[in-house]
Amino acid sequence: MNRRDVLKLSLATAGLATAATAHAQSCATDGTPAQFIPKKAADPKAYENDLEKFPKCPYCGMDRRQYHHSRMLIQYSDNLPDGVCSLHCAAISLAVNVDREPKTIWVADNASNAEIKPLIDVDQATFLIGSQIKGVMSKRSKVAYGSEAAARAAMAANGGEVGSFDQALLAAYTDMSQDVSMIRKVREERRQRAAAPRQG
Repeated sequence: MNRRDVLKLSLATAGLATAATAHAQSCATDGTPAQFIPKKAADPKAYENDLEKFPKCPYCGMDRRQYHHSRMLIQYSDNLPDGVCSLHCAAISLAVNVDREPKTIWVADNASNAEIKPLIDVDQATFLIGSQIKGVMSKRSKVAYGSEAAARAAMAANGGEVGSFDQALLAAYTDMSQDVSMIRKVREERRQRAAAPRQG
């Protein structure tokens, strides 16, 4: 299954295809709504110093340097970049920017021992899906490695299954409903703790 097929399948799974069709019928020439357009200027070298250029995830607000090991960067065909914290938020970007073709998608290489994980093209990555490694924005983790051997070593230590980017993306869309519910619950608990009077 190629990437375009997975994106189409994921949109249908997420129930977004119906909304996209309704939007196309009412606004035939508008394309993707302007509020979903990546806000950063076109940058043909977006991957260079990506943490300085894209410090925060535009979808959840998380610090991409803190989550350098799970971060991703999408470069659309019009060179608009979208730097996100995780595969979960990359899946959101790809869904809401359905009228933009992704030119290159990068992911952090967890096979690297560097202090800040370098970015690699997702086509060069092997993903470990559903291991005991803690997920980012998802209960079921999806961790990228620059070599299959590194992914299999991580699988031997942590369980899970190895797969391609397309398989990891499909898993991200499959998990989206439960993950969004989990994130809402965690954030509401955090707000309640912050609002509670301090004992003392």
